[in-house]
Amino acid sequence: MEDRLGALKAVRFVLCRPRNPQNLGAAARALGCAGISRWAIVDPRTVDFGAARRVAVHAEELLDRPLVCATLAEALAGCALSVGTTTRARRERALLPPREAARRLAGARGDVAVVFGDERSGMTAEEVEAVDLLSCIPSDPGQPSWNLAQAIAIYAYEVRMATLASAAAQPEAGRDPAAAASRRRGAGVADAAALAAVDRALADATQSAGKPHARRRLFRALERAGLTSREAALWTAFLRTIHRL
Repeated sequence: MEDRLGALKAVRFVLCRPRNPQNLGAAARALGCAGISRWAIVDPRTVDFGAARRVAVHAEELLDRPLVCATLAEALAGCALSVGTTTRARRERALLPPREAARRLAGARGDVAVVFGDERSGMTAEEVEAVDLLSCIPSDPGQPSWNLAQAIAIYAYEVRMATLASAAAQPEAGRDPAAAASRRRGAGVADAAALAAVDRALADATQSAGKPHARRRLFRALERAGLTSREAALWTAFLRTIHRL
């Protein structure tokens, strides 16, 4: 079990411009309950950690060590895959339910992140473009927006369960000779992190070519192709070369 819990150390939650100290305290409590210890606060609009502590309940130590960042790029540094939470549908970008978003994060190699916007307007357009995947909590049309702390609790739970399940499944997969041989050949289907690397490289290449609006359509075509891990790596390398030309 300890090894499985260690997998949660690759997970970070990122809060952009939080305004309500009670939300910070409730968020710390939710992350503590899920066993998630890494979180970052981008451009905080409140520094009232005293009020936050009153609702943190046994997670006060998390309020002592958030990574405070000036930009989302700084908070996401080193992440192989990130999921942004939003209620707004975007053209050519699916809104994954929390459980599916958590499953993809759990299947990625390397650090992963879940990103939340501020309580008033959510993530900005620039922040949405900066994350790899988008997710939304299904809700009643009459009350479409979840409180920030509530949303963090939902994603923290789903990420915990998906990460523990993935960690438990890995030893079983390691004992499968056919699966091991497939991995050595790079024949396995590319995971979400590998596809995210392709997408980021595609963003740079289309920007360099003066065709940034083609990015999403081109990526969807590659996504539908069911790339293997090796093919995804080749596409990433090729697109990075195009960007440098």
